[in-house]
Amino acid sequence: MAPSTPPDTTSASSPDSPDSASSGGLDGLDLTAQIARDLIRFDTTNYGEGRSNGETEAAEYVAEKLRGLGLTAELFDSEPGRTSVVARVAGRNRDKPALVVHGHLDVVPADPTNWTVDPFAGVIRDGMLWGRGAVDMKNMDAMILASLTDIIGAGQAPERDLVVAFFADEEAGGVFGSHYLVDNRPGLFAGATEAISEVGGYSITLGGQRAYLLQTGEKALIWIKLIARGSAAHGSRLIHDNAVTRLAEAVAAVGRREWPIRLTNTTTQLLGELARILDVDPQKVGPDELALATGTASGFIQASLRTTTNPTKLTAGYKHNVIPDTAEALIDIRSLPGEEDQVLAQIADLVGPDIEIVIVHRDVGLETEFSGPLIDAVIDTLGRHDPGAPVLPYLLSAGTDNKALSKLGIKGYGFAPLRLPADLDFPAMFHGVDERVPLDALVFGRQVLTDLLSGY
Repeated sequence: MAPSTPPDTTSASSPDSPDSASSGGLDGLDLTAQIARDLIRFDTTNYGEGRSNGETEAAEYVAEKLRGLGLTAELFDSEPGRTSVVARVAGRNRDKPALVVHGHLDVVPADPTNWTVDPFAGVIRDGMLWGRGAVDMKNMDAMILASLTDIIGAGQAPERDLVVAFFADEEAGGVFGSHYLVDNRPGLFAGATEAISEVGGYSITLGGQRAYLLQTGEKALIWIKLIARGSAAHGSRLIHDNAVTRLAEAVAAVGRREWPIRLTNTTTQLLGELARILDVDPQKVGPDELALATGTASGFIQASLRTTTNPTKLTAGYKHNVIPDTAEALIDIRSLPGEEDQVLAQIADLVGPDIEIVIVHRDVGLETEFSGPLIDAVIDTLGRHDPGAPVLPYLLSAGTDNKALSKLGIKGYGFAPLRLPADLDFPAMFHGVDERVPLDALVFGRQVLTDLLSGY
């Protein structure tokens, strides 16, 4: 199949025009934004539970970009339409362990009726790129490609070998993407000991001072299904074993559970640094209060201090006047690393013996030390591009494809560098409505990533 091109939605609108309907043909648009815009226009929606629009066309676009740089880009289909791309870039010092630089090509669904713009048009408005994937994570995909263009296009090479990967299916746990390749083609990652990807390297504002969060860990992932059973009957009858009622009670118990704060090594170190920067006594200011002091970043940081159990989907019945005999709910559990079995046991106690618990997908939590040559290189690189801004470790409340790579002993970090305005609620952009990223943040990310990959 010939390499795909993104749908043409160009118009003559100004890049900052408030009524811009698209962003094609804009003079002076940075390469990173151009690529990210193109990728957004491939609707790679992943609905989960095996349903997806697929990543093949976006993967072919990425592969063509890589081949244009003289690289050998391989495409791998785990299932029809579920395509990942991997290429190896030879470094100057091939005695050094390789670094995996990876992103994912799929995105979560977006309901266009809720958005200000078409979520798959790649709109440029108010100095930002709008669209599903602008933040999660076609922006980083574009940064990777733009940075490789900068390095290879200048006739140079990165310091060490890079394994560049663009995975399918991250938004559904990576079964058809990173896990498939790690399990079936581990040789692709031969010699690699570390990896960088989402979600870290972005700036936050603390008491008027900019700082950067580097992701050095992520919570465990457990997706479960709760199943309640009862008697099917006419909707007018008196039924005491109504499956919907049983399920509703179980869902409310799980969703309202307030899990206790438990600090890991990462969150302990982060809170200590926050207290130092904000000049407060951590013995007098609690973890939640310190997290809230990070402003918009608290959307991620508060959730990293405890387990969370969020109901996300309900299914029951087929007609208004028929009581169903089965009702189901999906629960998204993000436990702290090492607490998975304990949390599942508590969930079982909460819902009671009449509710069946099915584990749909489970993946490990990760925590890596905030030290070593890569950490030093990241800190030094950010220091050159934003002098005086401290770099802090944090535990991601969600998960990434680093979980799959950890099965090969590869330590993964979140580093997709972005210098953001203080008033942008960045965590809200992930899976949110009107997802967008500042154009100048994309330029900053390209420069920082190019610098890091050139020297580390």
